[in-house]
Amino acid sequence: MRLLQSIHNLDIATFLWCRRRKNHERLAAASRWVSRTADGPLYVLIGGILAMADYVSVIPMFLAAFAVERCLYTVTKKFFKRNRPPEAIPNFKSVIIPSDQFSFPSGHTSAAFMMTVMLSAIFPPLYWALLPWAAMVGLSRVILGVHFPTDILAGASLGTVCGLTALSFQHLAM
Repeated sequence: MRLLQSIHNLDIATFLWCRRRKNHERLAAASRWVSRTADGPLYVLIGGILAMADYVSVIPMFLAAFAVERCLYTVTKKFFKRNRPPEAIPNFKSVIIPSDQFSFPSGHTSAAFMMTVMLSAIFPPLYWALLPWAAMVGLSRVILGVHFPTDILAGASLGTVCGLTALSFQHLAM
């Protein structure tokens, strides 16, 4: 239990350091925009673009990966029931109101990393644009005050594993 408490204390210290950066209002506005790119509608648009570009065969793989990722994300959140920063840190208010109660793992980050892995496998040159985007999605969630850094690390790991697993099944089906 001391290890978990030490990790939690480091998480809070890192979170508060990130939140104290200068120009917070502009950073918060940019973070809102970046965070919204991972809300979900973009993924539907990407599916439509893939379909129009004759990549229809990969859409079931994307849908299966999202279904598994969302299930694992939901089960993990309900299992750990980690409070979000406003509930864990006295007198702290987040910039936005989160969509659910618990913070671990970050679903926005998980979905962004899963899409990064999967789209990069199909279009390798996109990797260098998608990886920074996924990382910025995670960082934006900390800046907005709705996640701790370890929530982001867990979300990035979950999304990456789900994306790689989906790709491995896709290769088996071919």
